[in-house]
Amino acid sequence: MGIFSRTRDIIAANVTDMLDRAEDPAKMIRMIILEMEETLVEVRASAARTIADQKEMRRAIAKLEVAQAGWTEKAALALSKDREDLAKAALVEKQKAADMAAQLAGEIAELDEALTAAEDDISKLQMKLQEARARQNSLVKRMEGAQNRIRLREMYAGERTREAFARFELLERRVDLAEGHAESLSLGARPRTLEEEIAELRMNDKVEAELAALKARSSGTADAPAAPAPQDGADRTEG
Repeated sequence: MGIFSRTRDIIAANVTDMLDRAEDPAKMIRMIILEMEETLVEVRASAARTIADQKEMRRAIAKLEVAQAGWTEKAALALSKDREDLAKAALVEKQKAADMAAQLAGEIAELDEALTAAEDDISKLQMKLQEARARQNSLVKRMEGAQNRIRLREMYAGERTREAFARFELLERRVDLAEGHAESLSLGARPRTLEEEIAELRMNDKVEAELAALKARSSGTADAPAAPAPQDGADRTEG
């Protein structure tokens, strides 16, 4: 069963109030628009049939007018032949045609009024349909906004976000431990005084000097000629 029972119900309907009372406004607005579109199609189809009927009636009236002229001619011919009875019969047929044409003209006038009303209804239905579609667009945008807010809320307050921050905190803890370990290695180390640093420089100078002397002696020993070995006979003579 449709939401509306007839065209007038749609025209008189307050779409906003209907949506405010609806449990599912999105579904309700779709149903309203669908029924409005179907009703608009029906009204247009009815108007099209009315226009077609009018055209058919106008053609019938034209034929009846031709028939009236024909019966008038026949009545004149019968009267010219002294056949008054035939002339009267012809005029009776002419009157029947005239009455039928007048009846059709009256029906055309009534159809004109129906067409005027249908045109007015079509205009109002189109306005209502436009209003309903505007409401639908508004509902769609509101729904999209609500869904976006839900997604954002889930992003910063959802389970996945909490898990991500938990992992981040764990990583921070590991970094803290690594930095703590590095800093613990320097615990207890006393900074050197100025005298200690100067003494170290002097020590380095002494070490360098001794190293240079060793290198020099080593170099001199390598360059001196070797002493000749004593001969056996000479040693015995001297003995």
